[in-house]
Parts: sequence; structure tokens; C-alpha cells
Amino acid sequence: MIEIDFESLRSIGLNNSIASQLATLHEGTLLMRVTEVQRDWLTVHDGAGEWPARALPRLLVELTAQDVSLAVGDWVGVDLREQGELWITQQLEPFNHLARRANDGRRQSLASNIDTALLVMGLDHDFNIRRLERYIALVQAAGVAPVAVLTKADIGQDVEARQVELQQRLPSSIPLIAVNGLSADALVQLSPWLGNGQTVCLLGASGTGKSTLTNTLSQANQETGGTRKGDGRGRHTTTARSLHLCANGGCIIDTPGLRTWRPDADEETLAATFDDIESLAAECQFRDCQHELEPGCAVRDAIDPDRLRNYHKLLREVRRSQQTPLERIAERSKWKVLGKAAAERGRQKRS
Repeated sequence: MIEIDFESLRSIGLNNSIASQLATLHEGTLLMRVTEVQRDWLTVHDGAGEWPARALPRLLVELTAQDVSLAVGDWVGVDLREQGELWITQQLEPFNHLARRANDGRRQSLASNIDTALLVMGLDHDFNIRRLERYIALVQAAGVAPVAVLTKADIGQDVEARQVELQQRLPSSIPLIAVNGLSADALVQLSPWLGNGQTVCLLGASGTGKSTLTNTLSQANQETGGTRKGDGRGRHTTTARSLHLCANGGCIIDTPGLRTWRPDADEETLAATFDDIESLAAECQFRDCQHELEPGCAVRDAIDPDRLRNYHKLLREVRRSQQTPLERIAERSKWKVLGKAAAERGRQKRS
């Protein structure tokens, strides 16, 4: 019989979705949660403390075949072997999983089993609405609820004007919170998403204050760094994803800064995350309207032009990510031919 300390595991995020899978654990296997992933070693938590562990090669092969990998936030089955070594033998099916696509198309896991994504953006030089929209679309496509968190509210530029701009641009269903990451008030402001058993993931570019906010919310004592004076871009102080515990029972997953995040979703799922555009599209004159130059478009005049451009850019990236290598080669060849033809027409006109 497998013994489970539900009260302790609840403090590191155990919920009903994971508890329903306990019957899949083998006899003698311990239920733990991954709190950090390094190249060869992982750190796991049993509700009482953290321990180093390694994953069985067989498990890694199985996960690779499914185009997934172990990530911070995963719940795993762990066996205690000779000489006190801990080996991860099973992965419980996550109820959601955040990942991005590398330039070569490979899937890179970020975190698993997340209730809320705190999308962190600074109210300084880092302020970038298009990037925040990208983060919102991608976490929603993964089934994670987004909350926009604006840091550096105490030292930011045009704080009130920028908040109003975001409120007008983003869907009203997305909470928008401005915080001073160094103040204890941040814990009060974000407490609705940090209750006992809840897991949040911090996502944002370097220098937005994710590690500072993690320290305030969890007393993690993570290293923090400043931003470059020239462009306000941050320095990478967090080098690995890690899970930390809050005093009120929530869990925080901090991540290294993300400047780029290629979509890991299909076209239909991603389009659905721009629900304001999708709802208006039903009123367009043509069912296949691209919201560009078509007559009778209900979207073009109602949506912020920059938001619409961002939507189109994300859809193009999704389509490219779903192409096979041969399809990508064929597309490049097609555009080369079109480019040469256009150049030739230009030379003929000039002559």
C-alpha cells in the first residue's frame, strides 16, 4: 500500500487532478514534485524537504518519444534505491504544460501543473505591449490563466497612462496588477492567486523583476541584478527554472528571462485566445476574411491596428512551426523565385 501525506503534499501544490492518478503509482513508490531541473540532476520535494534525484534512462526515452521532458512543477513517482539514491521512475500526467519551440522546431519545456501565469512586465524601458499580448496568447493556449503584473510601479515612467493604455488594449477578463516588487504590499495584491495548494509561474523578460518579486512573495533569497542603462534590458540572474514555497501555502515557479517565445500551439487554439478578434470575425462579410483589405470586415476598424498586426504575426509563426522540414524548404524556394522575379521586373522598368 502506498502511503501519502496529503497535508504535506498539499503545501507543494497537490490538487484533485493529480490525486486522481495516485492509483498509477507502483508499490513502494514515493510521490514528489520536481522543483528544479539541471542537465543531469533534478531536485524533488516530498512536502517536508528537497532531495537530489535522477531520472531513469527508460523514462527519459519514453518522454522524448512523446516530444516532452520533465519540467519544474511535474509530479513524479520516485523510488529509493541502494545507498540512498533517489530515481524518478514515473511522471504523472500534468493537467497543463507550458513549452516553447526552439528555432529548429524542438519543443522546450518550461513548467507543468500551473494554476496561474503571472506575466511580468516592467513599467520602465521594458514596457512592451506586443510581447505581453504574445505571453497572454501562449499561456491561454496551454490552458493556463494569465494575470498581467506590472512591476516597478514605484519608479516606472508614465505609470497611470500605461495602465490605462493596457486596460484599453487587453481583454477585460485579464486581471491587471501594478506592484512594487520590493514591497510587502505585493503579497497582499497577489494573494488571490497564492492560496494554499495553488501554483503560479512567473514569466517575463530579463530585468522585469521576477526574481525580486519571487523573493518578496516567498523569501527565496534568489540573486537579483539591475538593468543596462542604455536600453533598460535586464541581465540574466536566474539561470534555471525553480519552484519556491510561500508562507500562505502557494507555490511560485520562477523562470529565466524570455525575450522570444515561439508558439507551441496549433492555429485554431491560438486564434481562440484572441477572443475579441474571433467574436468580431463572425460579423465579417466573408467567412475567410483575413482582416486586411477585404470589404465588409468587422474587425479592422474595431481592433487596435497594432494588436491586429501582432495577431497576424503569431498566426504566421504557428503555421511555420507546424511545417515539415521539406515544407519549409519549399516555401523558402518559392519566395526566392518570387523575389528574383520582382527584382527582374524592377530592372526592366528602370531600363
